[in-house]
Amino acid sequence: MAPSRDEVFKQVQEVLSDALGVDTDEVTLEATLQGDLGAESIDFLDIVFRLEKAFSIKIPKGELFPDGLLSNPDYVAGDRLTAAGLAELKASMPHADFAKFEAEPLVSKMPDLFTVNTIINYVESKVAAAPA
Repeated sequence: MAPSRDEVFKQVQEVLSDALGVDTDEVTLEATLQGDLGAESIDFLDIVFRLEKAFSIKIPKGELFPDGLLSNPDYVAGDRLTAAGLAELKASMPHADFAKFEAEPLVSKMPDLFTVNTIINYVESKVAAAPA
């Protein structure tokens, strides 16, 4: 039986607390990994590893945290994502909430898409798709 959303949240909370050295009460649904929890790029590998272990799932490289998008000139113009870049990002991150980001798709605001809630949505989709 798949874990409830609350169970997934509690497990993600533990994973992020351990990986980032923050108190579990700081790991709220709205907390951003970088801005609020202080994650650095090296931490993302650790987070992926810990999530795979905690939920018995496989997270392919670039699936949870898309890479290479910002180096594609078709996707970025100056400091903004192009329409094609935004479409690509949304397609690769169906688990993220783009409501605020779409209004002003600045590259500098991309880290705000990576919230605890985004991680929970992703894990739930992976667990649901995993063979029983």
